[in-house]
Amino acid sequence: MHKNIFSLKQDIVAIGRRVYERGYVASNDGNISIRIDDERILITPTGVSKGFMKPEDMAIIDYEGNLVSGTAKASSERFMHISMYKARPDINAVCHAHPPHATGFAVAGIPLDQCVLPEVIVALGSIPIADYGLPGTDELFKPIAKHVKDHDAFLLENHGATTIGHDVLNAYHKMETLEHFAHILFVAKSLGRVNELGQKDVQDLVGLREKFGITSGASCNIAPQNQTSSSSPVQPANVNSNNIDKEELVQKITDAVLKRLNS
Repeated sequence: MHKNIFSLKQDIVAIGRRVYERGYVASNDGNISIRIDDERILITPTGVSKGFMKPEDMAIIDYEGNLVSGTAKASSERFMHISMYKARPDINAVCHAHPPHATGFAVAGIPLDQCVLPEVIVALGSIPIADYGLPGTDELFKPIAKHVKDHDAFLLENHGATTIGHDVLNAYHKMETLEHFAHILFVAKSLGRVNELGQKDVQDLVGLREKFGITSGASCNIAPQNQTSSSSPVQPANVNSNNIDKEELVQKITDAVLKRLNS
């Protein structure tokens, strides 16, 4: 790390404010950390809203989870962060939050692994679901372990999401990408159609990773025979397009979509 510790604390405060203002956490949820060196980790305190942290609130811990510096108690999920750094020497920051759409997919048991958005295919490949682990214990990381080598973003079953990066802004941006993808996919599924990219398009996008310095080996799941994956498109009831003007048809389709979303 080239920055001094106070600058790193300021970075976490800034990211915490972004996470809070975008609604990725509520109350005192979430935690953020930065690897200082091979002996110390800077991490957010427990019981403090990520939108109202101050640099002096941060805790410095060792790789056993012990407090090294600071007066606040370190995040109860510090062992997940420690395990991430031990498993991935190439990463220097971890961001854990509960973004609503992504967490909704985690609760529903649906991984974000479809080949849909080019920027997601390049940056993240896919986002798997790690089985449930008890928050606040070292059990939280164990289900992630089988995914951590090839992925930089994870859904946590019935819990939230975690992203990792070469610095804290990079880890946060992956959280933004994850939640944005989940939101778009939710809308597409609600409308009844998810148009997936085919194998050739996906291979071309994966080929761009080296250009952007992305080392993740994660790949999205290409639909069989490049077929569009979806449920049937939304069909408004009792609409005869031969006997209705365009404005009324649009209104009926809109009403049908809203009814489906509300249900």
